[in-house]
Amino acid sequence: MDKINVGIACDNNYSQYAGVVIASILTNANENSNLCFYILDGGINDENKEKIISLKRIKDCEINFVQIDESMFDEYKKIKTHAYISIATYYRLKLATLLPDIDRIIYFDCDMVVNKDLADLYNIDFGDNIVAGVKDLNFRMLRKNPSYTNAGMLVMNLAKIREQNIETGFLNYTKEHIDTIKMGDQEIINEVVKGKIKLLPDKWNVQSSNFTNRSIYTNDPWIIHYVGKQKPWIFGNWNYYTEYYYRYLKLTPWKIDDKEEKDYIKKSKIKGILGYIKYRPLFMLRPRFYKALTDTYILKK
Repeated sequence: MDKINVGIACDNNYSQYAGVVIASILTNANENSNLCFYILDGGINDENKEKIISLKRIKDCEINFVQIDESMFDEYKKIKTHAYISIATYYRLKLATLLPDIDRIIYFDCDMVVNKDLADLYNIDFGDNIVAGVKDLNFRMLRKNPSYTNAGMLVMNLAKIREQNIETGFLNYTKEHIDTIKMGDQEIINEVVKGKIKLLPDKWNVQSSNFTNRSIYTNDPWIIHYVGKQKPWIFGNWNYYTEYYYRYLKLTPWKIDDKEEKDYIKKSKIKGILGYIKYRPLFMLRPRFYKALTDTYILKK
């Protein structure tokens, strides 16, 4: 069987969302995929751990909780960035140390769902690269660095990270730029391993915050990343891929009643559209809006 190691970092507040990620992966896994999950545990309570473990009923797999020593991240706690970014996001910077016997892993943020078997992604040829990922949605950052990669999904060569002492590089960069880091761990990774990042097809990380703001306008997303503040579980979001999240939520112990779900999504979408109109009253004059409409409903990419 093909062994696939998957890493997810979360605290107790995000345990439900981590559960949805795991449910989506297990649902779309091939029969011969042997999935091994490593949950970087930032304080998950026993009840939520049991709920996560119960997901094995979807497909048998291995689920490990890796207890985190918060003192390992004291320097990263000093970074001043977006308020919604918790310290758990920096756990990925220590994966090579936290998992000393693992040489390769796919790392996922909790605000994602997976719609495709992961074997092809896991078994990519790294070449001389340290990590592999998809270009970020942030056009401002891409102008500075055309290979600027979104860190929400990364295939990480932990063996090379250990061999080349990359974790020390992460820490040194943080210390040297502590007052100027704007994009958290994503900036740290991109700067430290610049030139050693393998770029993957966009469908492996379709970043989406609303109907227009998507990294690729596709109806066949292999992995969806709900970036920014517009998460599908936040009432009033206008995310084109919201239904995917609730599709997988149904498979978890956190599921809600079908009628309640449909009503919630409908009302949330209406509020989201109205909110977007208020935020961008001239959005219908933007070429990007029409490209989103064309690619989504006419070309049906």
